[in-house]
Amino acid sequence: MDLKNIIIQQIEGFKDELIVLSKKIHSKPELAFHEFEAAENIISLLNKHGFHIEKGIAGLETAFRAEYSGSGKGPTIAYIAEYDALPEIGHGCGHNLIAAMSVGAAIGLSKLGDKIDGKIVVMGTPGEEGGGGKVVMVEKGCFEDIDYGLMIHPSTRNLICRGGLATRGVKIEYFGKAAHSASPEDGINALQAVIQTFNGIDHLRALLPLKSNINGIILEGGKASNVIPDYAACKFSVRADTVRDLKEVVAYMERIVESVEKLTGAKAKVSKSLIYAERYSNRCIDEKLKENIAHFGEIMEYPEPNMKYGSSDIGNVSLIIPAIHAYLQIADRGINSHSMDFTKASATERAHGQMIKGAKALAMTGLDIFKDKELRKQIYKEFAEKVPRYSKEDLE
Repeated sequence: MDLKNIIIQQIEGFKDELIVLSKKIHSKPELAFHEFEAAENIISLLNKHGFHIEKGIAGLETAFRAEYSGSGKGPTIAYIAEYDALPEIGHGCGHNLIAAMSVGAAIGLSKLGDKIDGKIVVMGTPGEEGGGGKVVMVEKGCFEDIDYGLMIHPSTRNLICRGGLATRGVKIEYFGKAAHSASPEDGINALQAVIQTFNGIDHLRALLPLKSNINGIILEGGKASNVIPDYAACKFSVRADTVRDLKEVVAYMERIVESVEKLTGAKAKVSKSLIYAERYSNRCIDEKLKENIAHFGEIMEYPEPNMKYGSSDIGNVSLIIPAIHAYLQIADRGINSHSMDFTKASATERAHGQMIKGAKALAMTGLDIFKDKELRKQIYKEFAEKVPRYSKEDLE
């Protein structure tokens, strides 16, 4: 514990800077790919502590890489920072805490200097909330020289080894022909096409792969009730256990759209967002995190077999390198993420206390990886056995 105690003491020494960083990000919520102030505040703190900064990576203005080189040519560990907010409710997912934890872990570990055989990186990943920043960064090669990816997400429970579903958004627009409702036969009803799409999906549900889910909204359905609408649009969030199941579900939806075109006469345009892959949390790393955070009184649990999962673009990172996405309790159970209650919780003294614990545990886990060659072998053995190999075409 000697080196770990140094890490703990070092983070204690600059923890107020992390709390200030978290509060700054929280007080100025910025949406996906517009996190200009958040990114600059993070970069400023990392630069102050000796990290080399590369801005605008992967062609994303608010993405960055901050690097600290130790001695030797050992592995490269990336602490992953998120800092985008949600529309209307701000930091209802606690990304201000994610960013500060990863920054704190990286700085704390860097204070060991030449005792680190390898590189420490903070990867600034914008646009997690629907923008797929990590998906773009993976595609652009930003993680090619990274060996391990670590992050902690605020939650209402302490969890490790939790997976995540594959997801993508599907927008469907229908183009018809306007007519007065007194003569509906003269028009082509785009809204009716949207309604039939929802009906078709509802009839389809019994055929979907297990753990699949489709949820949708109508974006536009006309301007006046006495006019046959010539344009209507809907949008769906599609989730599935794996990328392969996800693509099967979307293929079903596309066949429904083809049927609706024939039935109504409306012409469709289907737009699909980037695929967020399912998540594979590396148990070997997670167990080390569990061991380290126990020093601060936090007991990590495991997800129940029937636990419901969300989705995150960290899944795409977990396909190419061993990664973890642990959860740390900052609020009581019963408070939902993506809510104003969670927004408030993510700026409390309790949340910041937990954030400091998370930063310390992440730094200590990084040290374990640097110092334990056998652990690194076990991590990659698990990765090779558990994680599927998707082609580029599979993820399109």
